[in-house]
Amino acid sequence: MIYFVYLLENHNDRGWYIGFTSDLKKRVLDHNNGKGAKTTKERSNWKLIYFEGYLRKDDALGREKFLKSDSGRKYLKKQLKNYLEKNI
Repeated sequence: MIYFVYLLENHNDRGWYIGFTSDLKKRVLDHNNGKGAKTTKERSNWKLIYFEGYLRKDDALGREKFLKSDSGRKYLKKQLKNYLEKNI
């Protein structure tokens, strides 16, 4: 099984949501159908903009925790620089 850490962007207000799942396609659909976390239930129109895959669940959970930190968000902004500049 592969475990995913993912980043969604809300196309209404450009907010981000970082999460973890073993079924990426279903989880993105859940978020857009109001079945996701509290943050994503309150808004709609989420788009997957980044993900990473891991063989071990604990590695994916550790990465999710990092990406949710200030350093992790800085890393994502650097990795997604071209996307973020084109979609301002």
